[in-house]
Amino acid sequence: MSSPKKVIVVTGVGNGTGTGGSTAKLFAEKGYYVAVLSRGWVVLLSLRIILLSQSRYAAQAAAFPLESYSPQDITAAWEAINTRFPKPEFRIEAAVYNASHGIWKPFLEITDQDLQDCLQNSVAGAFAFARGAITVFKDNEIDGIGKRGTLIFTGATASLRGNVTTSAFSASKHALRALSQSLAKEFGKSNIHVAHSIIDGGILVDWLRKYRDEAWAANEDGRLNPESIANAYYYLSQQDRSAWTWELDLRPAHEKW
Repeated sequence: MSSPKKVIVVTGVGNGTGTGGSTAKLFAEKGYYVAVLSRGWVVLLSLRIILLSQSRYAAQAAAFPLESYSPQDITAAWEAINTRFPKPEFRIEAAVYNASHGIWKPFLEITDQDLQDCLQNSVAGAFAFARGAITVFKDNEIDGIGKRGTLIFTGATASLRGNVTTSAFSASKHALRALSQSLAKEFGKSNIHVAHSIIDGGILVDWLRKYRDEAWAANEDGRLNPESIANAYYYLSQQDRSAWTWELDLRPAHEKW
């Protein structure tokens, strides 16, 4: 009987140039089938085409568009993923929650909707995504490195400290970190590896280039490469049970904060 095909689920791929897109591409190159989730068909289909054309091992990619990061939409996406990648032919063994919603405003300018958007993306959506992933992982057999699955959350500088314009954003990122820590303690006993990654610095993505100069983009000491973050996520997924990382702190070599 052949081994099941490995699958990773990545939520929050933006326009495909950042952490989520780079993670999907790297795992595809490592032989994983890839399920990508994001808002909007255009981005997802473009990324799926890239994955299918660039994957060294011809791993398959499937796109699952979301109307929002609400628990209802996340749950429906998991149902579709489990239908597309059924057991025992497939084994979903990694999941990355990279969705985020940034609000940078003075406290008195933050609206109720701003707060709800932050909380839906980083808290309610993360809860639903984690529930879907852990439910799948609990049915997996323990593999050769002692795992049933790996669940990774993408955090930020705001996961650890607030600032003058981050009251809503930091509150939601603090909550995401607490959720990750709680899940790590609860489900490590079931051989499910839960990790949180603090991304402390600017990432070289298309949208951020608009607000930074060319010197910033060219300075590899002063910003993060999404491909390097993806490498760290793959490293987490391959850790054996004797030495699991709960939290990584990723930052450029020359930081100013």
